[in-house]
Amino acid sequence: MNATRRLHDLGQSIWLDNITRDMLNGGVLKDYIDKLSVTGLTSNPTIFDQAIRKSATYDAEIASHASSHSEEEVFFALALDDLSHAAQLFYPTFERTDRVDGWVSLEVSPLLAHDTERTVAAARMLHERARQPNLFIKIPGTSEGLQAIEEAIFAGVPVNVTLLFSDAQYVAASDAYLRGVERRIEAGLNPAVGSVASIFVSRWDAAVSGKVPAELANRLGLAVAQRTYKAYQEMLASNRFQRLANAGGRAQRLLWASTGTKDPKAPDTLYVENLATPFTVNTMPEGTLKAFADHGQVRDALALNGGDCETVLAGFAKAGIDNRTLAQRLQDDGAASFVKSWTDLLDCIRSKRTAMQRAS
Repeated sequence: MNATRRLHDLGQSIWLDNITRDMLNGGVLKDYIDKLSVTGLTSNPTIFDQAIRKSATYDAEIASHASSHSEEEVFFALALDDLSHAAQLFYPTFERTDRVDGWVSLEVSPLLAHDTERTVAAARMLHERARQPNLFIKIPGTSEGLQAIEEAIFAGVPVNVTLLFSDAQYVAASDAYLRGVERRIEAGLNPAVGSVASIFVSRWDAAVSGKVPAELANRLGLAVAQRTYKAYQEMLASNRFQRLANAGGRAQRLLWASTGTKDPKAPDTLYVENLATPFTVNTMPEGTLKAFADHGQVRDALALNGGDCETVLAGFAKAGIDNRTLAQRLQDDGAASFVKSWTDLLDCIRSKRTAMQRAS
């Protein structure tokens, strides 16, 4: 039995943080499902930019869209085709797990980050266009995004809350999700709306690389994750959540994101091996997935009480790292990076359209 199967049997969902049309058409994703226990996937503008930029597979469809269609409209048509295909591959898992697992994710335009009404409208439109029940719409868990998350959940749109970096940011996103569910119950609507809360891990260690003592290298992301996992367990045990569960509500599962190791001196399976725990998701870059399947080890599940995270975080505080300030900076930088990736993606589509029009 390979390591990915053992991780799956421990109770953690393995999702792929990648998608390309070549992967879909060539049967690679199906192999990952069958052989590596992959039960879902996530996408983002950077992933699609690389997929479209590095392959001619999308060119014919890009050329087929009328010149009156914006680059954004072309992108969502391409992305919805790919993600609908992937959603169908994962649908047996979605059905077998009664909607707990088997999800794929699509991000709304990051240019809408400060506009709640338009974000919710876009989330509803994209989910309806896909016509796939196992499609999450990704909405950033920024302070501006929290109201959009609540409104989307109230509207019945499944949400992957992205760009979370700390336990405080997770708690705020969880609260937004629970408010949306509570409003559905009050309105007599089905409260079982799916959601995950995505905690970015490796970017913490990249941010403090070379700025802390050697004994603290590559320990900050895991300590923050442990503290967040404790907050997650407290949410699941709370009277508030138990009341919603009694009315038919679902838990917003915790998802570990950014789990590819960025330090070449550290193990390539660092964040997978140390974040194994039931009723969570780990979404892995393709290289990390293959590395873990090849030589990963499944260790003991995370401690429910956060283990030694507070001791480790105290060490970082002593070294001059202000976790609260850094968490906000990482979220702000992540949001800015999403905008840049979005711009690059639309520029790529524009360049391809122009080149094909000149060649015709």
